Amino acid sequence: MPSRATGRRTSRQVEGGEAEERAAQFLAERGMTIVARNFSTRLGEIDLVARDGGTLVFVEVRRRLSSARYGGAIGSIDERKQRRIVAAARLYLARLGSEPPCRFDVIALEAGECHYVRDAFAVA
Repeated sequence: MPSRATGRRTSRQVEGGEAEERAAQFLAERGMTIVARNFSTRLGEIDLVARDGGTLVFVEVRRRLSSARYGGAIGSIDERKQRRIVAAARLYLARLGSEPPCRFDVIALEAGECHYVRDAFAVA
């Protein structure tokens, strides 16, 4: 989303978009199909929505440039963030009108490496 003041994307937004594109390519190389990007609601946002066979996959993309200090990219997805992703996923499913099998995955890009966590968290 561009900055409201200038209409331009910030460097952080550009970098985030690049990380999401890299994650989408990573998933496509593994046979998944991207069906939505940046699904945003007032409750939360989902970076990528993909199909893995008959399963709908909600993917959180995290990027850290250097170290894993402070928990790293994966550790930054705390309980509060998970709740927001789940809330957004519920709204996404409501718009579909059906509820296929689902899971929540994470792609963490840290120091040039891509870490993929399938079934990163469960819905309580």
